[in-house]
Amino acid sequence: MSKTKKLTVAALFVAIGLLTGTLIYIPIGASKCFPVQHAINVMCAVFLGPAYSLLTSFCISLGRNLLGTGSIMAFPGSMVGALLSSVVYCLTKSKLGAAIGEVVGTGVLGGLLCVPISKFLLGTEVGALAYVIPFFISSAGGAIVGFLIVKSTEILRLSKRLKQ
Repeated sequence: MSKTKKLTVAALFVAIGLLTGTLIYIPIGASKCFPVQHAINVMCAVFLGPAYSLLTSFCISLGRNLLGTGSIMAFPGSMVGALLSSVVYCLTKSKLGAAIGEVVGTGVLGGLLCVPISKFLLGTEVGALAYVIPFFISSAGGAIVGFLIVKSTEILRLSKRLKQ
């Protein structure tokens, strides 16, 4: 895929992420969960690769913060998941691996990174589970949706080939 096409697809994912971020979110504990972000991370990992995936998640997080619909926790939460999902997909070419990378990256690693951010930047004392559990739940749901979308595009490509 050319750089222009990748940039265009990434921009569409950013627009979808920002739009759905104002409409679809789940407040759980100390965080707002955006399952569509996690679905986008899986799709970007498979369709665009690590650099575009990471930049797309950064742009969505930045946009949500500028619009007042996100928090600073969006950055480690989504970006670590996007990066790990992409790297796992690049190494294994497994769509399921991309989804699992998203859940581990966002749900576990991103959640853990939020603890020092919460303590030092926001001045709140919360335990790791205050972020890990909500991030894990949100990323698992979103990763499943993203995996299903990616698999459905694979099925559509197969059916097109069979018709030819």
